Amino acid sequence: MVQRARKQKARTQKDRVLHVGIDLGTSRSAIAASNGRRDWVESYVGWPRDFVARKALGDTVLFGAEALDNRLSLDVYRPLQHGVIKEGTARDEESVMALIEHLFEMTNATGEETIYAAVGVPAEALKINKLALKEVVAQYANTLMVVSEPFAVAYGQGLLSDALVIDIGAGTTDFCVMHGTMPSEDDQRTILAAGDYIDQQLLSLVTEQYPGAKFTIDTVRNFKEEAAYVDKAGARYDVEVPVNGKLTKCDVTDAIGRACESIVGAILETTIELIARLDPEYQERVRKNIVLAGGGSQIRNLAKNLESALNDYGPSKVTCAQDPLYAGAIGALSLAKDMPKDYWEEM
Repeated sequence: MVQRARKQKARTQKDRVLHVGIDLGTSRSAIAASNGRRDWVESYVGWPRDFVARKALGDTVLFGAEALDNRLSLDVYRPLQHGVIKEGTARDEESVMALIEHLFEMTNATGEETIYAAVGVPAEALKINKLALKEVVAQYANTLMVVSEPFAVAYGQGLLSDALVIDIGAGTTDFCVMHGTMPSEDDQRTILAAGDYIDQQLLSLVTEQYPGAKFTIDTVRNFKEEAAYVDKAGARYDVEVPVNGKLTKCDVTDAIGRACESIVGAILETTIELIARLDPEYQERVRKNIVLAGGGSQIRNLAKNLESALNDYGPSKVTCAQDPLYAGAIGALSLAKDMPKDYWEEM
């Protein structure tokens, strides 16, 4: 177990150091470490509901896909809401602790290292999350730095100047303008038009389209992740769902497109507002260097759609970050390795 006592023996300069970058996400959380380890898990935590569940599954905590697959036997928690630690019951708090411990265990740390952990959170959640994260991460790391997720992505991708990163996650979409310095609060934005919003819209649309069908938020999320698009759908997307107990083929292609398009307007509006704040000579540079990250960056045609709309304001270029699943964690790891001591908080 990685967990360590708060009071530890004094360490010498010869101690091993492990730098860790964490991208805490509402839907998925990823971790990358300087020992070469990197991994991810869906941000779900589940405990057996009763003695029968414990007999079937063992008296243990399950995470991610394993928790979802066994959700009928578990009390399942999604402890991160809009990318921040959810306030709720004692079990909600325990689920956050368990998820973060699970992420640290993925690094294969021995417990003998001095751990420097950089954690990415939504752009406008730094103040809210900082104290809560400090209390949780203090049990697994010696020092902590909390940064915004889009800034971590920008740093990891080398987008240090004249760039705009738009990180489209499940709970939030986060924006960060980079202009060769540490971004300020004015350079960053967070909106709730993101993956979870798409899921809710999609659930409403397919329920209206097929009133007798049995849809859940988890099933429509799977539809979205397999076939998300804006503008042009491509191949028709059919699914089989129970209708009055009988599996029935349903065409959800149009509903998926309409649900995904529901976030485009808010993303475009925030992008225009952030760029318009810049001095005129910098606006075109940033418009030509917009990078989408996060799971939402994989929506087919989204980058092209945004680029086309922004061209009305001047020449624009919108691309997608490399390795979107790990871009935030890798960027946070890069920050952990490079950041001067003044930016760290002792735990």
